[in-house]
Amino acid sequence: MPDIPSSNVPDEMVNEPVRYLDADLVKGGPQEGIALCLSGGGYRAMLFHLGCVWRLFETGYLARLDRISSVSGGSITAGVLGLAWNKLFSGGANDLDLYRQFVVGPVRSLAGETIDATAIVGGIFLPGSISEKVQKAYRKHLFHDAALQDLPDRPRFVINATNVQSGVLWRFSKPYMRDYRVGEVRAPKVAMALAVAASSAFPPLLSPLEMGLDPADFTPGSGDDLQCEPFTKKVILTDGGVYDNLGLETAWKRYRTILVSDAGGHIGAEEEPKEDWARHSYRVLNLIDSQVRSLRKRQLISAYENSIRKGAYWGIRTNIADYGLADPLPCPFGNTTKLAEVPTRLKRVPDELQEQLINWGYAVCDAALRKHVDQSLQRPADFPYPSAGL
Repeated sequence: MPDIPSSNVPDEMVNEPVRYLDADLVKGGPQEGIALCLSGGGYRAMLFHLGCVWRLFETGYLARLDRISSVSGGSITAGVLGLAWNKLFSGGANDLDLYRQFVVGPVRSLAGETIDATAIVGGIFLPGSISEKVQKAYRKHLFHDAALQDLPDRPRFVINATNVQSGVLWRFSKPYMRDYRVGEVRAPKVAMALAVAASSAFPPLLSPLEMGLDPADFTPGSGDDLQCEPFTKKVILTDGGVYDNLGLETAWKRYRTILVSDAGGHIGAEEEPKEDWARHSYRVLNLIDSQVRSLRKRQLISAYENSIRKGAYWGIRTNIADYGLADPLPCPFGNTTKLAEVPTRLKRVPDELQEQLINWGYAVCDAALRKHVDQSLQRPADFPYPSAGL
């Protein structure tokens, strides 16, 4: 369905941080419920979000989520969390030992491996594409033979990629995978490793990922203008952050309470930008991402302030002092700024730095929750890794 001209969108929705379509307006608006959005940012984001989810688990808010929407590095954490979900909550209690075993352990193990450079070299000099090498690494270290059908029914996990052919979001989930222009495939038999590799296919080097499909698997009439071959036979995907760098789209249109964890990087000034095509392209892509992220963030905060949505935003570049709490965990802004400068890579992260990124995600999520979501929450006694601090 075509995008709605801005004149057809109600005034209060014009400046929201997502793009509305005709179908979005006839559904009756967002419903009660809580969604969590996990941004991209490579291993930096993966570890930062691990700390955020840790605090959400402790407070009981994780179990209350209706949807978890992720892109790129955030999808790595979301994928591990989704596959561990039933183990975490089968007993009905918040057992941190289970979280450490089934979520923290696998994610930290992956953070000890460099997979982007290995995949690039292997994709250039050996049979198979770079994206296939990334899938193989995810399968080996995290997901093994798990598929989308192994995710829980609730909350709905949505792993977002970008369809390069149609130019819109491609959503992987347990009930379906879809692109509103191409259509939907119900109960997709897709490996978790493939879905997460598509979501984290950072351009230009880890992108694209090619996924073969059977046109007969599509629900008849579920696409708008592109439900035909070759679009239904082969999908070319890139990083979900190319289209939606906060993972907001699928959450914002559905729920009233939105929690956003943003571990996106910051692009600094360069006196002499590189002029070769690869590094110049990378710089330009980062500029575009930075601008779009900043715009979405401003619109998001404005929506909170104007009571269009409830919830909270926290970012890896946030100054924790800005929350105005009397008792935040000690997070010197100079130290947290350095953590935000960790490169957007799938490159090995030393153990102490891993723990500091987890601590920072935990602390800033705690501050945001206690300030904007639930003021009855008690301050945590310490960081997950007290000896690492910040």
